[in-house]
Amino acid sequence: MKTRLSTLSLCLAAAAPGYGAAPSSPAPAPASHPNIVYILTDDLGYGDVDSLNPLGKIKTPNINRLAAGGMMFTEAHSSSAVCTPSRYNILTGRYNWRSTLKKGVLGGFSKPIIEPGRTTVADLLRGQGYQTAYIGKWHLGLDWPKLPGAAAEVDMGEDDHSMTNAAPAAGAGIDFTKPIGRTPVTLGFDQFFGISASLDMPPYTFIENDHVVAQPTIKRGFMKGADGKHTRIGPQAPGFLAEDVLPTLTTHAVDYLDHATTMHDGKPFFLYIAFPTPHTPIAPSTEWLGKSGLNYYADYVMESDACVGKVMEALDRNGLVTNTIVIFTSDNGCSPAADVVYLTSHGHDPSAGRRGYKADIFDGGHRIPLLVRWPGRVAAGSQNHDFTCLGDFMATCADLFNVKLPANTAEDSISFLPSLVKPGGPAPRQVLVESSINGSFGIREGQWKLAFCSDSGGWSYPRPGKDSTEGWPKFQLFDLAADPKEQTNVLAAHSDVAQHLGHLMRQSILDGRSTPGAPQKNDTVKAWQQTAWLDEFK
Repeated sequence: MKTRLSTLSLCLAAAAPGYGAAPSSPAPAPASHPNIVYILTDDLGYGDVDSLNPLGKIKTPNINRLAAGGMMFTEAHSSSAVCTPSRYNILTGRYNWRSTLKKGVLGGFSKPIIEPGRTTVADLLRGQGYQTAYIGKWHLGLDWPKLPGAAAEVDMGEDDHSMTNAAPAAGAGIDFTKPIGRTPVTLGFDQFFGISASLDMPPYTFIENDHVVAQPTIKRGFMKGADGKHTRIGPQAPGFLAEDVLPTLTTHAVDYLDHATTMHDGKPFFLYIAFPTPHTPIAPSTEWLGKSGLNYYADYVMESDACVGKVMEALDRNGLVTNTIVIFTSDNGCSPAADVVYLTSHGHDPSAGRRGYKADIFDGGHRIPLLVRWPGRVAAGSQNHDFTCLGDFMATCADLFNVKLPANTAEDSISFLPSLVKPGGPAPRQVLVESSINGSFGIREGQWKLAFCSDSGGWSYPRPGKDSTEGWPKFQLFDLAADPKEQTNVLAAHSDVAQHLGHLMRQSILDGRSTPGAPQKNDTVKAWQQTAWLDEFK
């Protein structure tokens, strides 16, 4: 892969849609505006960071150093237990289930789900004079150009744990020589280098701004099914190898930071780094094989940690530490594909004592590491135990610049800036809505959690449609103060609590928002099956 920052740094984006009406060119930013580096990992469990999980067996020294220099959030959650929905929530500040994607995730050839005209956090920051860049996994859909007469593309989403939904003809109707529509450079980012979706989803080629870097002229799949045959077969660029992707993306991020002070005319920057690891295919580079002493997943976590270290070294080397906010997190909990049975049997629990994993409505599905370093503003070595959602990033940025967001923007985002700079006050977020891969809801308030399903909503037992829950209560109520592992359903003993939480969830759906403001509409394309219980909580 030869493409370097010389082409990456070209700003090919048209003026982005702003909050209200964006300026045709961003306004100059005050010198006090901090740079922002947002590092998002993929399927990294809360318990995979050893500063958050002292009992863990995977060493993450670079992430630990970031934690020691800033604040660790112990009750941070993604809005969903899977990839695409969480990424939508981060960039828009809107709960993912308000979009047309009610369950599952997108594939590499899926249509975009960020609605035309919807403001993203990159739009907001560009409006404040920021240079914006996205490096890494996108997974929010693209408008791929079609060959003349081509049929609609197969959507290879991740709708179950088997990951056998391969489509040998995937990509057959795409014209890879033409510009791609609705990439990050049309959604507030000045530049983009990365991959379309998860690393186990075709097309297997890098994208720069709105073109593939190399034509995907061969067919390949990085995953193997139970029968040993490759799955998720699709177009691949010759020489594109799964184990090279993380190092390549890290090189681009480091190059960006090495040129940040000379190429951006003194503007602050927002660098969003979306590592596609340690998600499947679990493919650590040769240098990291066996380093953990556990399994390939643990090796991959350690390599991801080393890449975080390279980003931090670039900030140090370029004198950017003091005026840069660094945010580190994950899009959801650890996947069972990490071989969690093996890990737990060897003393490492990626969910750090919570029930479930990626895809589940249980806490292990969406409780994630969240670390924030901002020297001089955020106390080093501090902890915060308030509810925080990844989608709160948008409101936090608006709060940082005293920007009033319009009613149809960031409808579910609550600023956690007070938690960062003035800890100890009232928790900004009191209620948190969660969702699983099959679209089941959960809602948290204080010690209480109500799950609107009788099963896991995901891949853990009891699996929806696979493990019988006949005769079980329709909903699950957990007292997380007494039962953090969500083992005992106390619905019968606390029906009043369930009614209260159910009413909160009902209003959040009907109002189209969970923050104060004018009611908004949720996006629907057909009957919304997950809301069939609404009338039970009037």
